[in-house]
Amino acid sequence: MKTLTFSFDPISPYAYLAFEQLPQALEGCSYQVAYRPVLFAGLLGYWGQKGPAEIEPKRAWTFRQVAWVAHSLGIPLATPAQHPFNPLAVLRLALASAPAGGLPNRRVVELLMHHVWHGGADVNEPQRLRALADAVAPQRDPASDAVKAELRAHTEVAVEHGVFGVPTMEVDGKLFWGLDALPMLRAALLGDAWFEGPGWKAAAQAPPGVRRRS
Repeated sequence: MKTLTFSFDPISPYAYLAFEQLPQALEGCSYQVAYRPVLFAGLLGYWGQKGPAEIEPKRAWTFRQVAWVAHSLGIPLATPAQHPFNPLAVLRLALASAPAGGLPNRRVVELLMHHVWHGGADVNEPQRLRALADAVAPQRDPASDAVKAELRAHTEVAVEHGVFGVPTMEVDGKLFWGLDALPMLRAALLGDAWFEGPGWKAAAQAPPGVRRRS
């Protein structure tokens, strides 16, 4: 059985959709999932990128496209009242649900994802956050320095592994980014020889061309 690391930030609708689709997409594969909360803004800052919601035409397309994908897959999705929003309270609650050094289980991640992407409400409205905390029943204080440090550490480890966006699925040292990478991930888990042959490495060796001036 292979261990699949699922790096996520609930701020991403694609992370939510991939989370919901994961069991169906990988049906018949032998795997277990480690759900790793990371701060998407931290990834963007490290790699010098803007998020989709920071470029207005891209923001409009992103939410149209995710609405269509959710509709086509039969997955409930309602954009939060504010987006982007500060996800730190939700991410820290995820880590606080587990003992020191542990990761949240699928039930906890589902609670967090539904808190964000069901109902169209304000993610950080205090009463809703309290209700979410009651449902999660954290083992530790989400506002503690230890939990905050763990979130930073998970984000740093993700960067060290080459993670640049969410969701990213990692297995056997290979990264699979985005909802549309699920079929590729499935093929890898089922032992497609391409992933162990020259094709995997060669495909990433295209020489850089013209570089845009900063």
